Amino acid sequence: MRHRATVLGYDDLTVGDEWESPGRTVTEADVAAFAGLSGDFNPLHVDHAWAAAEGPFGRPVAHGLLGLALMSGLASAAPRVDTLAFLAVLEWRFLLPIGFGDTIRVLSTVESIEPQARGRRAVVVWRRRLVDQDGRAVQEGLTQSLVRARPRREPEPGPSPD
Repeated sequence: MRHRATVLGYDDLTVGDEWESPGRTVTEADVAAFAGLSGDFNPLHVDHAWAAAEGPFGRPVAHGLLGLALMSGLASAAPRVDTLAFLAVLEWRFLLPIGFGDTIRVLSTVESIEPQARGRRAVVVWRRRLVDQDGRAVQEGLTQSLVRARPRREPEPGPSPD
């Protein structure tokens, strides 16, 4: 896996490059905040008694879309890419629940790079895997972003002819 602290342009990327993000622990407060923001107060996410007695997982779990949102944020740090826009979720699968206290991280792989606008930017397709503290994939799929080219350096002025 490659690790760089600098911000990368699309021309720094190669198909097959991989990165791993830092981890983030999902809390009950995260789920409550997401429920308030989204308006999704499904008891599967916010009602401990119902989730324990009648829910499919025996406990409340995070919203699937919260996992997708966290993936987006975590992936923005590894690698740090000069992204102009998040264009699309091309496909996404919700594989396992994310429980309160789970620590998740994102594994990112460059799938394709399509230069655009005479090379000033490119559409990059990423394979993303959201994994938990045990290395199990909880969500995965393909996303697409618009990435700027690495800034071009102007040549240093040379000595002037006499």
